[in-house]
Amino acid sequence: MHTKIIADAFTALCAKGEFIEAGRIHWSDDILSCEAMPGDMAELKGRAAVEAKGLWWHANHTVHSVKVEGPYVHGHQFLVRFTMDVTPRGGTRLTMDEMGLYSVLEGKIVEERFFYGGAA
Repeated sequence: MHTKIIADAFTALCAKGEFIEAGRIHWSDDILSCEAMPGDMAELKGRAAVEAKGLWWHANHTVHSVKVEGPYVHGHQFLVRFTMDVTPRGGTRLTMDEMGLYSVLEGKIVEERFFYGGAA
C-alpha cells in the first residue's frame, strides 16, 4: 500500500481523536516508538509495548483539544504535527507542540519518532 494512503488514513483517525484505533490498524507488530525524552518509555519495541504507552498516556492526561496537521509525505515516511491542550494528572494545563515522523514498510508503520516544540 502506498505511503500516502496510509498517511492520510492514519492522520484522519488521529484528527478525530482516535489515536488507539489509528495504531491498531496501521502499526506493524514490530513497531519501534522513540520519544525525545529519557526514561522507560523513551524507546519501545513491539505493538504491545507501544499500545501500553498510549493507554498510560491517556490515563494520565486530560485532553481538552487536539489539532492535527498533515500528513506531509516524503518517500516511505510522513510527518504529522500535533498541538494538544492537555493537563497532566496532578500538573498544570499546557499546550504541547509535537511532530511525529512515521516510517512505512510493506503497508504498515514500522517506526514512529516524536519531536517536541516548546510548551506554551
